[in-house]
Amino acid sequence: MYHKIARLIIYKDIAGAEILNGIASCIHAYEQKKADSSETVEGLYVQVHKLLDLATAYGFDENLWQAYLAYVLAMAETPFSLLCEKNGAAEGSVNVLAKNDFDIFRELFFYDFEKLEEELGIRCFSVLTDYHSIPKKIQHFNKSVGDKVKELQHGLAQTKDAEDVFRVVTDFYKKYGVGQFGLNKAFRLVGEGEDFTLQPITNTEIVRLSDIIGYESQKKTLVENTKAFVEGRKANNVLLYGDSGTGKSTSIKAILNEFYDDGLRIIEIYKHQFHQLSALISKIKNRNYRFIIYMDDLSFEEFEIEYKYLKAVIEGGLEIRPENILIYATSNRRHLIRETWSDRSDMSKDELHRSDTMQEKLSLVARFGISINYSAPDKREFERIVKGIAARYPELNGKEEMLLAQANIWELRGGGLSGRSAQQFIHYILGKED
Repeated sequence: MYHKIARLIIYKDIAGAEILNGIASCIHAYEQKKADSSETVEGLYVQVHKLLDLATAYGFDENLWQAYLAYVLAMAETPFSLLCEKNGAAEGSVNVLAKNDFDIFRELFFYDFEKLEEELGIRCFSVLTDYHSIPKKIQHFNKSVGDKVKELQHGLAQTKDAEDVFRVVTDFYKKYGVGQFGLNKAFRLVGEGEDFTLQPITNTEIVRLSDIIGYESQKKTLVENTKAFVEGRKANNVLLYGDSGTGKSTSIKAILNEFYDDGLRIIEIYKHQFHQLSALISKIKNRNYRFIIYMDDLSFEEFEIEYKYLKAVIEGGLEIRPENILIYATSNRRHLIRETWSDRSDMSKDELHRSDTMQEKLSLVARFGISINYSAPDKREFERIVKGIAARYPELNGKEEMLLAQANIWELRGGGLSGRSAQQFIHYILGKED
């Protein structure tokens, strides 16, 4: 195995191959008599433990060894794979090198551990290659990534030679993309300065726009803008503002689920990270995806100046915002930045022209081409939301009169009129059911 890996060219030293390299090193040391059987078994068990952790994280089963190698290929961000992500397989000398590597990966994919296990007196690889996982809730593993890796794994299992592997892998790259952007939906920025990473958010909520009751015109505007964006047409940055609990953040999550298969990805960023926006945009502007940079519950106090970074990035800096990036933000404030009465007077003792300050503050929201208002529902609409949510639970059928009466009490006691309050009320009722 060690000598096979040493012959890799394009896929040499790729991220994610640490387990493969670890197993190969253990076997090589044993074959070279640099490690005895007990040391080898101990080293192999360390790598098997890592493989089981990975399998748990992504819900792999059946043949964990093959699933792992498929995962390595899916995550490999090389010049070759990134080119295939944009254009699919193309003619060129690089294909000869790629097929060399794919021939090696196919040998590894069908590697026979039987002789090694007999010599060492172990059965771990026999178990891994015929693995039956314990059923888990979707929230306990990254199903989105797991399903794609399984698809690649099953495709590789049907190959007969390097040509077949080349076709299967390049088709996968073109269909899903490469690396973490290809396999995950959402990310958060981790790290300071330009030395940051994009960490996948693996437990995103599975929600659709149809799950949000009401707000039809708001959802229509959001869908039309996002659809234009993912199709490569002109689109605007969007601000969703209004009362709390009305579905602003949920609408963003739903948009991600609606357009993920069209190449949409979301990166969540916080106010204290705005100075990193330029570096973030430089990192993603050449990828073959459409990115929404998402800012939740955005607002600024008078003393906070982070909004100046945001203004420059959205519109106003020398560099044009890449066409594959938009900014979506939610806020309870229509104008994002706190205003005072003195902002509207030129007679303030603190500044000669306070109206200039007001315009400075209002100029941020003006850079969002589309502003969508999510206002709190009235009493009748609130009851319609309660009934709509209750209809999703068969155990609440036929209890409409009771639900509406208790929903009224719930709202008067401080729940308020909002979709979030309606959902919390239904959870309260369900929690009381026998």
